[in-house]
Amino acid sequence: MTNYREILRLYRQGISLRGISRSLSCSRNTVSQVIQKANEAELTWLIAETLTNQQIEIQLFPDFYLRKQQQEPDFVQIHKDLAKSGVTLSLLWQEYSDTCRDKEQIPYKYSQFCKLYNDFSVKTKATMRIHHKPGEKMEVDWAGQTAMIKNNITGSPIKVYIFVATLPYSGYSYVEGFLSMNTESWIQAHINAFNYFNGVTKILVPDNLKTGVDRIHWFNPVINRVYGDMAAYYDTAVIPARVRKPKDKASVEGTVGVISTWITASLRNILFFTLNELNELIKEKLNEFNRKPFQKKEGSRESVFLAEEQNELLPLPLSKYELAIWSKTIVQYNYHVCIDKINYSVPYEYIKHELDVRTTIKTIEIFYNGNRIASHIRKYGNAGQYQTFPEHMPEQHQKYLEWNTEKFIAWSDEIGSNTKAVIKSIISSCKVEQQSYRTCMTLLKSADKYSAECLEKACERALTYSPNPGVKTVYQILKRGFDMISVCFEPSETVAPSCHGLTRGSSYYGRKKK
Repeated sequence: MTNYREILRLYRQGISLRGISRSLSCSRNTVSQVIQKANEAELTWLIAETLTNQQIEIQLFPDFYLRKQQQEPDFVQIHKDLAKSGVTLSLLWQEYSDTCRDKEQIPYKYSQFCKLYNDFSVKTKATMRIHHKPGEKMEVDWAGQTAMIKNNITGSPIKVYIFVATLPYSGYSYVEGFLSMNTESWIQAHINAFNYFNGVTKILVPDNLKTGVDRIHWFNPVINRVYGDMAAYYDTAVIPARVRKPKDKASVEGTVGVISTWITASLRNILFFTLNELNELIKEKLNEFNRKPFQKKEGSRESVFLAEEQNELLPLPLSKYELAIWSKTIVQYNYHVCIDKINYSVPYEYIKHELDVRTTIKTIEIFYNGNRIASHIRKYGNAGQYQTFPEHMPEQHQKYLEWNTEKFIAWSDEIGSNTKAVIKSIISSCKVEQQSYRTCMTLLKSADKYSAECLEKACERALTYSPNPGVKTVYQILKRGFDMISVCFEPSETVAPSCHGLTRGSSYYGRKKK
């Protein structure tokens, strides 16, 4: 606010307009305007000395002062509007500001507006419904107290962990027991809670447990990827409670205590042998809990939920969410990744690269830098299985895929029945047919070197040695048993004797007759 009293005092002492401007850090135009208005109103320092700056402003600038008065917000109506879904204090301040400007009034700034509202809420004790709007939040947690079931064979006790989900607005809750607090149980518990409420809230408020939050941070926590994937599917957001701030999810904390007494403790003397038996009785107790009348107001958790909150929930997706587990793996040199002891192929260009794997009940999806590079139908059964796509293999490896048992047998049949018998013997000697393909290829290719007729004769000779001859036996016959296969070495044309004097003929090396 302009210091009118000081301007008039310094002017009375004969200080120049420039000097007053520098002394009070205001413009010369402002100083000039104040002095001009004071002269017009015949306001001297003797009179101004007894007045405040605000009183002087009213006398000098009456029209501006009236416009300057800030309009008081209607905090009663603001408090009612805040209880509605999607309405925030920022939105109400914007509407209030627009109304003030239409009436040529000056609105409060946002910070002052919030302070005045907080003062109003404290005085009127009207803070009960500020933080809870219908259908906005679902607070979730594991109960500290566990239940028990008995192993029907050994009789040993088995812990059952209790999941609790609460809607803060109505207090309507969902409870279920699980044998583990792992990621699968945590995600399945949320899915069952959404189905029980027949809708989804806009925000999920979990604790900072490892299955929900990967890295705890005061302002920017890192949400577990599986949990975030599930939240994205249901179009909701995960906002974890702050560390050591249980009031951030006070509703579920309170419900956990009530549940521990109303449900868990009431079942302590009942013997259960299966988890389904326990959850069936928990569901009965839960319905009683939700229908129990309030002590200080009319209705129950269920009646408030059905009347005011259920219609505010987001609709469930058309298809059921399929639980997916994310993991990291490195591609082996055989361009496969191993998931649950079963191998799935990826493009060979990614050998030794680290990839992200999304595993569901039905599919295996493999990603690199967020891009899916391979997808497989998930296999179950014996460990060590391979699922390979030809397009993932190098070109030189793809050639072997063109061959199969039928092709090798058909090829050998063209050479002869003995060769066919040897090929069948080689294929049957391997546990996996593909293991014999290289051996069959090597044997059949030897016909190019020794001729098909020689290979057939060699296989015939090998079968006389053993009913299941190996490729080495056939090779030894081809290399050393030429005199036994005379048909392969009959000269095709007569070789003329050499007449060169220095060339020794065959007679030179012949054995002399006795």
